Amino acid sequence: MILAVTGATGFVGQAVLDEATQRGIAVRALTRRTQPTCRDVDWISGDLGSHDALAELVHGADAVLHIAGVVNAADMAGFHAGNVAGTEAVVAAAEASEAKRFVHVSSLAAREPGLSDYGKSKQQAEEAVRASSLDWTMVRPPAVYGPRDTEVFELFKAARFGFVPLPPEGRSSVIHVDDLARLLLDMVGEGAETFGKVYEPDDGTPKGLSHSQLAEAIGAAMGKRVWAPNVPRSLLMAAAKGDRLLRGAKAKLTPDRASYMCHPDWVSDPEKAVPSTIWQPQVRFPEGLAQTAEWYRDAGWL
Repeated sequence: MILAVTGATGFVGQAVLDEATQRGIAVRALTRRTQPTCRDVDWISGDLGSHDALAELVHGADAVLHIAGVVNAADMAGFHAGNVAGTEAVVAAAEASEAKRFVHVSSLAAREPGLSDYGKSKQQAEEAVRASSLDWTMVRPPAVYGPRDTEVFELFKAARFGFVPLPPEGRSSVIHVDDLARLLLDMVGEGAETFGKVYEPDDGTPKGLSHSQLAEAIGAAMGKRVWAPNVPRSLLMAAAKGDRLLRGAKAKLTPDRASYMCHPDWVSDPEKAVPSTIWQPQVRFPEGLAQTAEWYRDAGWL
């Protein structure tokens, strides 16, 4: 098998490359920058806006795994360019090739497009995939954590000081990046029973975890008892505006993300669970958090 992958240099993409190498899967991966040589990986120079690069990426491939996307942008135009137009371009390239198998990585945010520009763009990206002639499957991961992650990492940094501010009360599902990588590669090889399906995987915790449980678990992984107050929406939005002013494009907490975070239900839908005959999670949250904290320390991040 030759697998064409977008987003291979990102957090999830790197885990997918690691898993693909272990399985002996040949990968053709899109990149905007020169990458070190990697066994079984053929790097294609370009981005989602390059027709020629995408044509080269999918030519002769057996399947396409579309991971690339924008999680943070200044406005809807930025999200549209990265998530909607980018997906449309990859879909068009796949349709013009013989790579009819298409696995699309979406987000739970696509369920609530009215909450954020990010969610709206992910929903529109899903619509582009649905309208295609491809044998598609969509995966909507919940909160993804693990080594190399820079998003949940912010909570680990806060936990060092025993203080983890939380959004208003709510619940979320989680998944370890290694489990997600296994799922995506498993899904690539699945047959017609998965075509046209949308899956919402998780780590196997029924009904997810409350925000307080998430904070306490991160504190435990850091060896800390943490104070984890629920921050009112008004204060969270003010903090997001402040982060944007201080860090500009590098801000982690933006008004768009704050609006997303204030939603009380980011639990994976059990009716959209991946059949256990196809995939099951292997990494439970406490063990995965401990492993992730150890990786951050070893890498010098903490």
